[in-house]
Formats: sequence, structure tokens, C-alpha cells
Amino acid sequence: MIQTIKLNKLRLSPINVRTAPDEQLQIEPMAASIEAKGVLQNLLVTPAKKPRGTFEVFDGGRRWRALRLLAERGTISETDFDVPVMVLTGDDAELSETSTATNFHQLKMTPAEECRAFQHFIGTTGDIDAVAKRFGVTRRFVEGRLRLASLAEPIFEALSKGAITLDIAKAYASTENQEKQLLVWNSYQSSHVTADTIRRVIANETLKASDPIAVLVGEARYRDAGGKIDGDLFTDGNDRWVDPEIAHRLAGEIMEAEAARIGQETGLAWIRPIASNYAHNAAHGLYRAILQQPPLTDEQAARLAEIEERRSVIEAEMQDEELDDEAFKLLDQEDDRLIAEAEAIENRAPVLPEEMKAHVGAFLLLTPQGEMRLDSQYYSEQELVIDEPGDEDHDDGEDGESTRGGARIGGNASSEPKYRPEAVAPGGKPLSARLYDELAVQRRDILASCILAQPALALDYALFVMVDARTNSASRYLSSVKYGTTIRASAPQDPASGDIPGSRARDYLAEAKDGLDAAWTEHECEVARFEAFRALDDDTKANWLAYIVAMSLEAKPGWSNEQIKLHNRLASILEIDVASWWRPTSENFFDRVNKGSILTLLTEIGGPALTVRHTSLKKTEISESCQKLFAGEAIVEPEVKEAALAWVPNAMRFLDAATEAPADPTEADDGEGEANEVEPSDGEGEPSADHETLEPADA
Repeated sequence: MIQTIKLNKLRLSPINVRTAPDEQLQIEPMAASIEAKGVLQNLLVTPAKKPRGTFEVFDGGRRWRALRLLAERGTISETDFDVPVMVLTGDDAELSETSTATNFHQLKMTPAEECRAFQHFIGTTGDIDAVAKRFGVTRRFVEGRLRLASLAEPIFEALSKGAITLDIAKAYASTENQEKQLLVWNSYQSSHVTADTIRRVIANETLKASDPIAVLVGEARYRDAGGKIDGDLFTDGNDRWVDPEIAHRLAGEIMEAEAARIGQETGLAWIRPIASNYAHNAAHGLYRAILQQPPLTDEQAARLAEIEERRSVIEAEMQDEELDDEAFKLLDQEDDRLIAEAEAIENRAPVLPEEMKAHVGAFLLLTPQGEMRLDSQYYSEQELVIDEPGDEDHDDGEDGESTRGGARIGGNASSEPKYRPEAVAPGGKPLSARLYDELAVQRRDILASCILAQPALALDYALFVMVDARTNSASRYLSSVKYGTTIRASAPQDPASGDIPGSRARDYLAEAKDGLDAAWTEHECEVARFEAFRALDDDTKANWLAYIVAMSLEAKPGWSNEQIKLHNRLASILEIDVASWWRPTSENFFDRVNKGSILTLLTEIGGPALTVRHTSLKKTEISESCQKLFAGEAIVEPEVKEAALAWVPNAMRFLDAATEAPADPTEADDGEGEANEVEPSDGEGEPSADHETLEPADA
């Protein structure tokens, strides 16, 4: 029998199954509901032993807590408020079982039922805030349920039947456009997809409000042009512009106008706006303009001489044993400032000559913050090389043509550009700048992998670079360009950004690092790490040295598409077989050159008969066929297979091996006569045990 008991006569029973904290039990929404509608369901209570006349609530703990909250706020009176209850008696076990059964069988409204309920109340009152307060939820929660209620009918029906989860429904509701909802629904309802997948598919048809293009255009301009915005009520900061073509058109107009203004100011041949912060993809087929540093002015040359003289004096003064610590510190700081000043003079920025402006252009980029900036690199449709008037120090061939490649501006300009052999594809067409960069990085990885097995050579290389760069004032600040290494410990600056295609060399480098003894790196203090490293045996330290040297190798010298001569010399010493480390694939080569280059290559490998088999195929089909052929997986004549397995592009070969090496470098004597000898090949084409041809299996 239902009766009423004053709130101040009720207390929570210790056997009540609701034991979670108030915030988990959502007491606040419950209190709001009771304030609006009263207690709709009675509580179950049992007489308390002490004090007489009180009752313990063993079912209905959330409602009791909500009533207590209202009483604390003064909304209701603790002594006057009547609470509907049913009084039951029994032992603790029986009452606890009753409480558990009551809570266990309570059914919460489904999201679909909540959607329809909110839709009904909004249709009656039109006041979202009032409905939110009445049910004790936030306005955003009500708006979210209303958005779900406006889902396309098949999607809402699936939510009502439990065929899709609430998260999936929210993903569809990330846009108000029911046509887009149905388009995605019809494509994905038969397959298992996640909410993230649904959001991404819908997002592909829209533009995120934080996208650089949206930031550049601005919401006001977008709306004025007729653009609409979908507010994502389920994810903060994820509003979508549903008319991306309007935003792109407006952004294009803004960037085109800015490009025209910059072009008029700078006098460049072209300014191309791109909605990206990087110009790598847009620069495919173009060439970076090779710029020269401006010559040293008389003042700069004089200042460098002064710096050298002053540093010599400082070095002598710092050798004085009677010099106190403070004076030594001041001299050391002055020396650091002089070094920084000299580096600034030596590394002066290259300049773009006036006569070159009509031949080059630049890209107007869009930063992630939605700001426009002009790229600092210049590009041309052919490689350009600037010759200073009277400059005779360039490397010309017999006909006076530059072996560096490209058309000259100033000096003796060549009528047709010439390219270095490693910078062209089969047939003579130049490689794109991006492809050459990627091949240069992969070629460098092969050299790095091979040098791992030669710690002594790595030591010679490292010591030479460090000592020579230290004693040669002309290259003191440019060692990474001249010697092809960042031996001073900084990481190499790879020319290609993004993901580089995987290779055996890169995997081998990673495995080599994992195999090193790195226990000494676990110490927190640098002194402790140093002492632990000193305690390593010589072989372990030599392996670390080889690894550090290998990981310091630059891919190429700066921006130019050239090879590093010292790398080529190392490769000739190591007798590297590039083909055993790297094979051309669709991803890393064939998809990146044109069909004519591939057909020319096939003619070189297997003659006209092999080329004819591929002439009628599409580019993608030729690429797939070539990947199998050059991996040795195609059924062809033995000689064709042998030629294909041996072929790599010139950009991956170590060309121009140094010709000025000593006639017999093995004659160097350390005083013991035989300690440093390296035996040459045995005459049968097989290297000696002291000098192995390095291939992946040998490594």
C-alpha cells in the first residue's frame, strides 16, 4: 500500500544497491525532474530500529538523494514535503534482493525515444532551455537529440530498432543534409563501418571550419556568398561548411589577387597560388633555381680577417695557466660570439639576380593558420645555373657546355639545357625534383647500411671530416655540403618530405640500431652516461661509431641535383652493389616517370621485342608489369632477366668515382710494415677476406 512519509523521517539504508557517487548517479538531472514533475514513483522503505518513527530507504536512493539536494537548496521543506513510499518488512537479505531486482529491471529510455520525446515537448513549448531545465540536462544535449530526431527516416528507424549504435547515428547526424546522410547510408549500411569512417566520408563532401581555406575566407564572406554551415553538436570545434566549392572559389580569388600583387612587385615570371604549406607536389617537373651567394664585400672580408686574428689572440690568452676562471669565461663567451658572427657572414643568403627573374617563379603558399606566404625557393621549367661575368671556375665539357646541367644565365649561356646523367630517366627526359630527392635519400640509405660493417672506414671518414673542416677555414662553416655528412651530430636534412618508400636498407638500419648495446643510455645524468659509455669494450664503441657515421650521411648537397663525390669514393671502396639492396617498383619509380621513359628502358633491357609487348598497355599496366620484371618474377629470357635484375636508375648509382685517389693506397705504413695493409682482389673477380663486397646477406 502506498503512503506518504515526511522527508525528514527518511534516511538511506546501508543495504541500498546504489552506492556510486552522486555525479555518477546523475542526481542533478533527477532533482530537476522532481522539481518539475514531483516524485512519480514511490520509494521502498522499511522501519528503522532507531530512532523510532523513522524509515530506511532500501530502494529509491537516487530519488532520496535528489530530494535531499532540493531541500538543501531550499526548494522544498524537509519537514513538510510528503514522499510517496511503500513500507516493506523483512531481513536484510530479502530487502537487498528486492532492491536489486527493482533496479535490475528498470528500463532506461532509448536514444530514439528520447529524441521523439524532446521533439514533442519542443513542438509544444518551443523553448529548448525550458525543456532542458525540466529534464535536468544541458541545452546542447537537447539540441543533439533533436538533431538525431531529424535524421533521414531509414537511419532513424535503424536507431529505433537497435540496428545501429548511438555513435553511428551521431556520425550520420554530423550533417543536417539528409541527402548526404542517405548517400552514405546507402553505400555503407550493408558493411561494418565505424563512426569515424562515417564522419570521414561525410567530411569529404564538406569543409571543416578550422581548415586553412575556411580560415582564409572567413565565415562572413562565405555566408554572404550563399554558403551554409552544419554545426556539429556532438564534437566541439567540428562545424562543417557544406558548400566547399564556394569556399574554394573565394579562396582562389583571394590568393590569385595576392599572387598578382606580389608578381607585379617582384617582377618574377610567375607566382602560383596553392592551398598548401608545401610546394613539393606542385613543383613536380620543375627545377629549383640554383642561386649563388653574393661575393664577400670588402667590409665582410676585412671583418673575417679581424675575427681570425682576434680568435688567435683569444686562444693564446686562454692557454695562460694563471688566467682566473672569470677571465677565462669572458674570453670563451667572446670567442663564441665571434664564431657566430663569422658563420653569419659565411652563410649569407643567396640572392636572385635581376636577369634571372624573368625565368623563374615562386609559389604562394597557404599556412595551416590560413595565412598566405611566399615560398623562399624559386623554380623554373628548366634547370638554371648562374655564371658570374668572367667566371672560369665552372666545370665545362669539351664544347663549353656545363656538366652541372641546365641553361646558363649570364656568362656563356648554353642554348640547350644539359643534365647530369643521374638527373635523367631513360630516354633523356629529366627526372622531377621530387623523384630525384626520393632516390637520393634511398641511395644514401644504401651507403649508410654498407658503412655499418666497416667501422674502421667510418672512423677514417669521421676523423677526416672533423679535422679537415676544423683546419680548413674556407669550409669551416659548410662541412655538411662539402663532405656530405653532419658528423657534428645533427641529423641530416633530407630533401624529400612525407613518407619515403620502404627499402631493405632502411629496414637494415633500424635493425642495426636495435642490436646496439644501449644500456649506457639509461642513466639520467650525462656524466653517468659518459662514464658508462667509456666502460664499453672497443668493439661496441666501434659499432656505435659506425652507426652514428652512417646516420649522419646527407642524401645530396643542398638543393642541387648532384651527387657527393666523397660518397662515391666511399661506395667504390665498399664495392656496393646497389641492385642487391634496391629494386625499382611501381611505388618508388615506374609510377613516377612517363610511359616513354619506361618503353625506352624496356628497349635497353630486352630490345624491341620486349617493348612491343608493352606498347599497347596502359601506363598502370606497364608499371605493374615492370615491377614484376625488375624483381625477377616475370617469365622472360635468361639474359633479359639478368639485365633487369642488374638495372637501377643513374640516380641510384654511385657515379663519378674519384679518379685522384693514390695509385696504391694500401702502401700506407704505420711503422710496423703490415698492420694497415688492405689486400686487393685475388684476380678471380672475388674480393679478399679483408675487403668484402658488401651485400645485404653479408651485412
